[in-house]
Amino acid sequence: MADSRSVGVRGQPVVANRFSVALAPVDLDRFADVRDSLIRELCDAARETARDEGWVFMGPVQVELVADPKLRGGGLSVLARMKEADGGVGVLHLANGQQVVLGEFVLTLGRLPECTITFDDSNVSREHAEIRPDGTGFVLSDIGSTNGTLVNDTTVTRHRLDDGDRVCLGGTTFFEFRAG
Repeated sequence: MADSRSVGVRGQPVVANRFSVALAPVDLDRFADVRDSLIRELCDAARETARDEGWVFMGPVQVELVADPKLRGGGLSVLARMKEADGGVGVLHLANGQQVVLGEFVLTLGRLPECTITFDDSNVSREHAEIRPDGTGFVLSDIGSTNGTLVNDTTVTRHRLDDGDRVCLGGTTFFEFRAG
C-alpha cells in the first residue's frame, strides 16, 4: 500500500484498495478451506494499516486470491491498484453480527422503536444519529444526542463515512461502515 500512495483531491494520502494476491497452486489449494477467513483478515489488516498511517481509500478494500503456476510453493506476488467505489453502496456491520445495507434512504439510529436501527443501550439517545446518502457515499450526522457520536475515536457532529470507519454511539455501542 505504501508504494501506491498518491495525494487525493482533499490533500489526504490515498492508497490502493484492490489487491490480487497470487500464490503457487499448491498453496492456494492448502488455503481452500479457510479462503474466506483469509480474505477477510487481509482486508481488515489493510484497513487497520491505513487507519494507523492516516491513509484513505477511494473505494472498498477487496482482496482476491489467484493461482500463479510460475510461483513455487511458499512464494507469492501482490498486485495493488486503486479503484473508486461504484456508486453509493455501503454496509453497516453491527456488533451482533447483523449487516445493514445502506441505500437511497435516510437511516435513523437510536433507542426509539421508530428508528431504522434500534439499540437497547441507555447511553444511546432515543434519536441519536442518522445516515443519509450523499452523491456517491453516505454522511453520518449526530442529531442532538446526549452522549455524542464518535468516528474512529474522534467526536463528530457530521462525518462523510469512509470504508472501515468505526462508529461509536454514546460511548458504548459500536459498529463499522464498509463501502461496497
